Amino acid sequence: MDETTIPHHRGRRSWSRRRRITLLAAGGLAVLLAWNTVSVRTETAEASGEQIVRVPGGDIRVVQEGPPGAPAVVLLHGLAGSAAWWEPVLPALRDLRVVRVDLLGHGGSAKPTDGYDIAAQAGRVGAVLDRLGVRRATVVGHSTGGAVAASLAEQRRDLVAAVALVDTGPRADAFLGDSFVADLMTTPVVGELIWRLRTDGALHGAMSTAFTREVRIPEQLVADVRGMTYRSLTATDEAVDAFLAERPVPDRLTGLGLPVLVIFGAQDRRWQPSSAQDYRRIPHARIEILDGVGHTPMFEAPDTTGALLRGFAAETASR
Repeated sequence: MDETTIPHHRGRRSWSRRRRITLLAAGGLAVLLAWNTVSVRTETAEASGEQIVRVPGGDIRVVQEGPPGAPAVVLLHGLAGSAAWWEPVLPALRDLRVVRVDLLGHGGSAKPTDGYDIAAQAGRVGAVLDRLGVRRATVVGHSTGGAVAASLAEQRRDLVAAVALVDTGPRADAFLGDSFVADLMTTPVVGELIWRLRTDGALHGAMSTAFTREVRIPEQLVADVRGMTYRSLTATDEAVDAFLAERPVPDRLTGLGLPVLVIFGAQDRRWQPSSAQDYRRIPHARIEILDGVGHTPMFEAPDTTGALLRGFAAETASR
């Protein structure tokens, strides 16, 4: 062999070796990503907390306050929330029987791989209230929790005396979008990887559009998001999209003849504030627009929000 060809052959062997190493690394990375995707999507968790109500489809954590014989108010949080989201308005409701429910997949409730469609969530809330001996209640829902409240009203006219909706989007096309981090979390493969590596900072970023006013976000709210499974988060998100696409919330409530209160932040960054006017289709619905407030009036204007909910519950209980 001509000595002048040796460097050329050595260069080819070196390039071939680097190519094999690159392919092996890429293949290994693909396997790890696939494993992570499957692992994250199939993760589950059992219910935990002081009061767990066992119902078909998954055990549910509840928190109760107030006199047992007082008019009942049921509080349902939004996506990635928990009973903790209602803490700021509890002082205004202290003379009522308040039942805060962690929806399936949230807070201390069980986190299975399925059962997250809105009708199923509502049916489960109804079963929980039956077990607790609640016969009639004003049902309040924040955001996604409002969709669950509307579905419960459709299913259980015997149980639901009135419905209050707090920044619940009335229809699918009223959605303004989510934070960049939150959008990434729902992107296949990328989302599962971000979920695996999630930090408190990333979760704060994902929650940023939930607030317009500068408020202190309690660590419990971040801990509740961290405690979710990826499946419970994304399946609930998909479920509310499907619920709204099937039929707008105002249309679901229009024919039920129930008292309806709508509270909406004028600077909501997740749902078009003007879409709150859609609820005027409901006969005698009361709509309260809160200036300078975003998607979470319970934290951004707790005194006003609490007073509105207290007055509405007292009014409907007296009927």
